[in-house]
Amino acid sequence: MRRFSQKNALVTLADINVTPLLDLAFVLLIIFVITTPLLEQSVQIDLPKGGKTETQPLSRRDIKTVEIDREGKMLFEGRPVSLDQIEQALVAEFRRNPKLVVNVRGDRRATWEPIALIFDRCQRNGIHRIYARMFPER
Repeated sequence: MRRFSQKNALVTLADINVTPLLDLAFVLLIIFVITTPLLEQSVQIDLPKGGKTETQPLSRRDIKTVEIDREGKMLFEGRPVSLDQIEQALVAEFRRNPKLVVNVRGDRRATWEPIALIFDRCQRNGIHRIYARMFPER
């Protein structure tokens, strides 16, 4: 009968070859050293501090609504009107009330053109507080 000593069992465990493990570590190190500069190609920008938010709440008089249905018909404050009539009404209202906010509500099946025309006409006339209203997600 042959005897096994614990001394021989420990000796075999001490002979683990770490060369493949070191090769893998060096390959990963080289890959990370090469790819890290490629991932950071953004432009360094020092952004300015933001301004103050509006402290005065809006009243209903400050908000005008333009609606566009799926056929592209435009409604201003619930009345069907043309693009030029909307522009004239918004410019007149903006002269009376510089805090004017324009809400544009477009049907989701409407084409983008009438919505873009409303935004363009407002911006050309100095009305910059224009918002696209959407149904909130749940």
